[in-house]
Amino acid sequence: MLLIEDSEEDAELLLTEINNSGYDVTHTRVESAEATIDALATGQWDIVISDYTLPRFNGLAAIEIVRQHDPDLPFIITSGNIGEDIAVEAMRAGAHDYLMKNNLSRLTPAIDRELRESKLRRDARRAQVQLEENEARFRAIASNIPGMVFQLMANTNGTLSFSYVSAGSNQLLDLAPHELREDSARFFDRLLDQDVSGLRSRIMASAQSLRSFSWEGCIRALSGDTVSWITARMSPHRLGNDMIQWDGILEDISQRKQMEMELLQSQQRLSALSSHLQKAKEAERMSIAREVHDDIGGNLTAIKIDLLWVINHIGNTDPEALAKMHSLEFLTDRTLEITSRIASDLRPPLLDLGLLAAMEWEASEFAKRMGIPCTIQCDDDDIAVNPEFANALFSVFRETLTNISKHAKATRVNVKLRVDDASCTLSVTDNGCGFTQTDLLKSKSFGLRGMLERARNLGGEIRFNGGPGKGTTVIACLPLQVTAPLPESFDNKIGSLWLEL
Repeated sequence: MLLIEDSEEDAELLLTEINNSGYDVTHTRVESAEATIDALATGQWDIVISDYTLPRFNGLAAIEIVRQHDPDLPFIITSGNIGEDIAVEAMRAGAHDYLMKNNLSRLTPAIDRELRESKLRRDARRAQVQLEENEARFRAIASNIPGMVFQLMANTNGTLSFSYVSAGSNQLLDLAPHELREDSARFFDRLLDQDVSGLRSRIMASAQSLRSFSWEGCIRALSGDTVSWITARMSPHRLGNDMIQWDGILEDISQRKQMEMELLQSQQRLSALSSHLQKAKEAERMSIAREVHDDIGGNLTAIKIDLLWVINHIGNTDPEALAKMHSLEFLTDRTLEITSRIASDLRPPLLDLGLLAAMEWEASEFAKRMGIPCTIQCDDDDIAVNPEFANALFSVFRETLTNISKHAKATRVNVKLRVDDASCTLSVTDNGCGFTQTDLLKSKSFGLRGMLERARNLGGEIRFNGGPGKGTTVIACLPLQVTAPLPESFDNKIGSLWLEL
């Protein structure tokens, strides 16, 4: 206790009263303003009790000194002769209570009360300071967020109003925060018509479920000449009065949308280029296959015919020359076989007779080469589709069989081909070791990428089903229009040459 008192006898009376009430008092007595200032600066005080009238000092001056040091420190005035006017003046100046020295029965209750209230005042002040610091921190963060931080309230009459808007509204919407708080319609009126209803429906749904949501839309500039893309992320919570409030942030995403559009256009250009290159590749393969068949195959056939003529004319007259001719005939046959295989790898000849025939031929070759049964199921015996689609599906089929032969360790392969008015679906299933997602994401899985790109260029998709130890199913689905079936008398010159070879 800091005791401002010039009378030692009065001070002893006060201390006796306080000690008798059970307090353990440590006190310092001062008589002047200077001593009061020094004591406040050097000590920690729970309460100040001051006489009102001192020789060179008075209670009002003491109140001012204590308030400047600590406005929450309890201050009680005692006096032997104080009028009501002076007591009121002292209370207005900041005294918390006053007592008459000839009646100290209220001293202990007053000390009890003021110590409690002092603690409450200090707690409230600390909370207020912390609140102001948090608010300042929040405003500093909100002002540096690239967007507008806001709180949106759903009123009992069904209207929406902004209870808080950060300074970011100036840059984002060309509207000051107070303008939006006063009239939330200024925001909704700027949205495009289709976006207003969409945002309001999302808000109402969020009010029912109390779930956060994100929304994207377009907003007009104040001039109405330009439109910007914005996004809102809003989290609802119910207030004590059963009203709903959303905490949210609004951002301008026009630049991101522009980048997404440019990326999409770039992807479309790359896809178009890939499709063009694929078509050019197919055309080049077909051209090379025809040249191999027509030129090399034709020349080899002519050579073999001439060799047969020479063999017939030599007869048994020159056994050594006859043996050489038979050796040349064997090399010619081998070269014809290699030429046939190269041409077939470039483009299977049976594709000219239909997709199903080519797939059956490829399946039989796979079964002979790998010793793995490969069955094909198809509802129709004769399927004819656009050559581009046929090439794509056959390439997917061949690549799938290649992957099975390299990685699957399968003992059986089942193939299903289904064509309807809208699409053609190819399903290839093996009973092998399966795959993991890591296998599909390998950076050098060019075969898989080629399959996906072929399907994507034609507006289709490829799915991979299965997993480790569960085998693999590759499903390719292409949207198409089925063309008219080939006539039975089909006799394409290229096809005939392929079959002959």
